Parts: sequence; C-alpha cells; structure tokens
Amino acid sequence: MNTGNLKVKKLVYLDHAATTPIDGRVQKAMAPFAGVKFGNPSSLHHYGREAKAALENSRNIIAKIIGANPSEIIFTAGGTESVNLAIFGTVKNFKNVGKKRYHLITSAIEHDCVLNSFSYLAGEGYRTSIIEVDKFGFINLDKLKNSVRPETILISVMYANNEIGTLQPIAEIGKWLKQINTERLQNGLNRILFHSDACQAAGLLDINVQRLGVDLISVNGSKIYGPKQTGFLYIKSGCQLSPVIYGGGQEKNLRSGTENVPGIVGLAKALELAQSNTVKENSRLLKLQSYLTGQIIKHIPNVLLNGADNNKLKVNTSDIIKLSKLSNNVNFTFLNVEGEALMLYLDSYGFSVSTSSACSTGHAEASHVLLAIGRTMAEAKSSIRFSLGESTTLTDINNLLKILPKLVSDLRKVNTK
Repeated sequence: MNTGNLKVKKLVYLDHAATTPIDGRVQKAMAPFAGVKFGNPSSLHHYGREAKAALENSRNIIAKIIGANPSEIIFTAGGTESVNLAIFGTVKNFKNVGKKRYHLITSAIEHDCVLNSFSYLAGEGYRTSIIEVDKFGFINLDKLKNSVRPETILISVMYANNEIGTLQPIAEIGKWLKQINTERLQNGLNRILFHSDACQAAGLLDINVQRLGVDLISVNGSKIYGPKQTGFLYIKSGCQLSPVIYGGGQEKNLRSGTENVPGIVGLAKALELAQSNTVKENSRLLKLQSYLTGQIIKHIPNVLLNGADNNKLKVNTSDIIKLSKLSNNVNFTFLNVEGEALMLYLDSYGFSVSTSSACSTGHAEASHVLLAIGRTMAEAKSSIRFSLGESTTLTDINNLLKILPKLVSDLRKVNTK
C-alpha cells in the first residue's frame, strides 16, 4: 500500500471519544428554547413556566431511561462538574476530625477530573487508594476489595475508559459493595458510596442504575451527539451530598445557577436517541472495529493493540457487560513512530484522530492510561486513538488504510536516520 496521489475528498472525523457533533434532531429539539421559549425556569410568569416545564420534562425523560426517579437527577455543566459534585459533594459530608482521615478509592486509568480531584484531596489530608489495572485496563478487583477500610467513604470507577475503551465490571462491583455495606451498617460503620463516570459509556451501553448498582453516575452531552457543557449527576435517594457551587439553589440546593434549558433539552433528546439505538449501532461499529483492528495488524508490523480485543476477549461478568471494550474504540501503539507526528500527517490527509485523551492534547506528558497498562514512556507517546461514530463508514476506514501503512513506514525511516 502507498499513498500515491490520494487527495482529501472529504474530512473524516475519527475522534468521537473527544466530542461528537450535535445530532440534527437534537438541534431541532433545542431550537425553541434558544429562541422564542427563552424564559428563566425560576420565573413564575408564562415564559418561566414554559421553561420550567421543558426542564422537568427533560428530567423525567432521563430518569426513565436510567431507571431512576426524577428527583435523583441533578443537571450540571458537563461531565467534569458532575464528577466533581460526586466526589467533593460526598467528601464535604465527611469532614476529617482529629486523627480520623476519611478514605477514597479509584482506579489508575480514570479521567483527569477524577484523578486530579483525588490528588487535591490527598493534599488536604484525605487518604486515597489508586488501584492498579492489568495489561488490558481491567481493574484488579481483589486489590479493590482489599483496599476497603473502616474509614472508606467513596469508590469511583469509570464504566468505559476514554482512551482504550476498556469496560469495567460495574454491576459486579455494585453487587459486592451492596453486601459490604450491609455488613458495615451492622457494625456501626458508614455506607460506602459508589460512583461511576459513564460519560464514554452513555452513548453505547446500558446505563440503568438499578442494574449497575451505583449510588452516583456522571453523564455528559458532548459524547452522545448532544450539546457541550451539559450533563447530569444521578444521586440515589438517601445519599447525602453537599453543594460545591453556591447561589440560588436551583438544582435541589445541590447545584446553583440558572439552568441551561436549551442544553438540557438537547441532552435529554441525545440520550433518548442514543439509548434507543444501542443494539444496532454496537453491531455496526463492532464490524468496523474488527476490520480496522485486523487490517492494521495485518499490514503494519510492530504495532501493539491497547486495551482488549473484542474478537478475542469477551467479558460476561454481568448482564450489563457483554464486551471487553467500547465498540467504537481502536487504540494502537505504532512502535518507533512519534504519535503526534502521525496524527498531524493524518490530519493533512483529512483524518481527525487523537494521540491520547483530548483533554491532554497540547501537553508533552505520556498518557497515564497507557503507562498504567504497562506501556513504556516511548510506547505511550507512539500511540494513536481512532474513535468511530455514527458517521463512520467502511469507505472511510478503507481510505484511512490506503495511507496509514505508508505514513507509518515513512515516519519510521525518519526516526532511524
């Protein structure tokens, strides 16, 4: 294979894990509330009541989809804020007293919004445990279970990893934690809350909170063909959190600020559309994922697949997870290739991909996720993530494969000079 005189016929977006375009149906649902129905939902007049009705209808839609009560849904300005409310909102109800230092647990491959929150709390005197993962990115469940202490107050484990797509056995952890909490309450200890970052999972996986067994779950709109800076936190009834943003107390005194009504309407519509199409879309994406993975391995020597291979490793730890990784994720290490250079060359041919998580783009550090699964610093910096989406076609993949092997070969020659 070589690139020949291949020219860009159209831009091909293969970075859906970073963000997704807004679905046209979502835009249509949002439009009235960005225009004529512009009221503040806290106002009591006609315009306010109109906005309030849309807000509560969106809350009801989301609650029904995830198996929750509407009162358990708190709207936020995206996934990061949702995660921060879950973590800091929990912690603020458990203040360190004297020598008692409360304890939190997470995994080594969480999004930065989780790991940086844990880092801050460690600096404030809280105890934290960061649980290792195996070479595929699966959390070590034995170490997770053995890390629980009498002073543990929160476990936060992401549902689907944003860089390598690995799915964690959330339902299994939830079931185990329910049993542990029963024993803890009998012994006079506090309940451990279970939080999961489901921002990457919500567009393709079942996020029914009853089946997952979570107390808190974070979802955002920009990963599911909805608007940016929209999201929600599910808070199971009976779980006590404190606010991290103060003001008018609009969201049940847990999140102040005038609600983004058009954004929330779009978020609800996007989640509704995504969750109604998971079976069909997963089936379609799995074929593309399998094909792209197989062709890269076949035509490009010295590559390492990051995360599990759905063709070889299927996980059936619960009725929730039937696959080992997200169906739209393909992440490879191209040995002896600078990942950023490969990304930029692909961009020049019209293919938008990522070197790691989009939130880390522009930083020289190697991906903490790839380091956690055992890649060296050099290997981590030689990696590319292709994340497929609703617009991705087999033609797109084949056009990518026409140039990718030659680009990798040429870049390796440059590196050996």
